[in-house]
Amino acid sequence: MAYKELIKNFSRVRDYMREFYVYGFKSREEYTGKSARSYDDERRRMESWLGEYMQFRQTAEGRQVFLSIDSRISRHNPLYTAWKAKSFTDGDITLHFILFDILDRPETRLTLKEITERIDEYLGTFAEPRLFEESTVRKKLKEYIAEGIITAEKQGKTLYYSRAEGAETWDADVLDFFSEAAPCGVIGSFLLDKQKKHEGHFAFKHHYITGAMDAEIACDLFSAMAEKRAVTLEIVNRRRAKVTEHKVVPLRIMISVQNGRQHLMAYVPRFNRITATGSTTSLT
Repeated sequence: MAYKELIKNFSRVRDYMREFYVYGFKSREEYTGKSARSYDDERRRMESWLGEYMQFRQTAEGRQVFLSIDSRISRHNPLYTAWKAKSFTDGDITLHFILFDILDRPETRLTLKEITERIDEYLGTFAEPRLFEESTVRKKLKEYIAEGIITAEKQGKTLYYSRAEGAETWDADVLDFFSEAAPCGVIGSFLLDKQKKHEGHFAFKHHYITGAMDAEIACDLFSAMAEKRAVTLEIVNRRRAKVTEHKVVPLRIMISVQNGRQHLMAYVPRFNRITATGSTTSLT
């Protein structure tokens, strides 16, 4: 049975996936970052996502675990599975479905008070109905506005909320290519999940999948480039177990055609030069 626990902090998952699959699958004795119980929990989670791609080899040192992915057969990046294990609370999921039923059409425009009252009507039929304060509903609406799926328009002193208009269909072939070739391809993978099953037309001789773990960082960097902002990077030196911080201006993300590694080209004001950082960098 698949491991059902959902996750909140993807940074922790990214670190484990790197330790397990990028820098070598460590044994229970070799992994010193957390407790043995944490090792077992994370290993089971990884196996539930990637079990069909895992193979084992018996050596003198013991059983060795590794990933084996044939790009001729696997047309989509299996590491995207980790992103789709996003956590939510009972309140989150309750509000999600009720809000989108209330705002079912773009022409439906309601105030925060009207939306909250309708939510109370939905839940009022239960013996012990759950109550949502206006501040909670406002926060959830703000999240959806940031995602571009809810719009807010002010008339006088009153704010009206409505469902955003947008395209509901996407070209499957475009998404097939984007999801496997783009730095933030996980977005395409999410959209593909909403498509009907179809026969893919792309296969990759050299399929570089580990960039999936850095999609969140790449997205933040692209946003910083678009907004012309500086960012603070944590540069990890694994040999010395040292972490240093640098404030940089991100310029471009370069992807190696030889090994698929992603590098950030950035201007470093402190040294007055442009330099490259690898995928072991984290954004703070």
